[in-house]
Amino acid sequence: MIEPRTTRLLLLRHGETSQPDLFHGSESDVVLGERGRLQAQGAGRWLGTCNASALYCSGLKRARETANIVALDTNLVPVVQPTLHERRMGILSGVNRAEHWHIYEATRARWMAGELDATHEGAESYQEIADRIRPTFTAMAEAHRGSTIIVVAHGVVIRVFLTAMVAGFTPADWDHIGIDCAAVNDLTWDGSTWRALALNQDVSGRALHQASASKKLPGGW
Repeated sequence: MIEPRTTRLLLLRHGETSQPDLFHGSESDVVLGERGRLQAQGAGRWLGTCNASALYCSGLKRARETANIVALDTNLVPVVQPTLHERRMGILSGVNRAEHWHIYEATRARWMAGELDATHEGAESYQEIADRIRPTFTAMAEAHRGSTIIVVAHGVVIRVFLTAMVAGFTPADWDHIGIDCAAVNDLTWDGSTWRALALNQDVSGRALHQASASKKLPGGW
């Protein structure tokens, strides 16, 4: 049971983009594809039953478009949080994922090993992302103590949030947490600690991963 002064955060990644085969960082303001819009609609139907009091999103088009679709079922007006933009991807932004995956993979491996300032050319490091998003998530949670809020963000941002700020997870868990498009992460904030109730839930609300179960989970990047 959630305590009266605890904030519930329903954190989801935007729907699939119109160019899912490419890396998209903060430099790439791509829109949703048809599949992504359908994913957002499914998430919106489920989120509409959660009695949320606020809806926040990144300022990038794919997040704003997802939030606008969710707003139809939640009757909330999306509020843009500019600091929740996707990782600055530098030389990887807008390039083919399959062909350049080794560059992303090399940095990810260093993060998992604890080298949180590592990055590739022109890109943000894990530590820079964590420092950017931590105050924003804390401020949103504190502003809505005792209520439920919805936040639409991005894959790397969500994964950094979970592995840097949520109890029981560390950067070493990067590959063990799925961040699928439009899937919902159900979290709580008690004023000092973030905790996970369920991660990477599909749009029907069925938990693909419970916080008490194994951390191994596929999906996302």
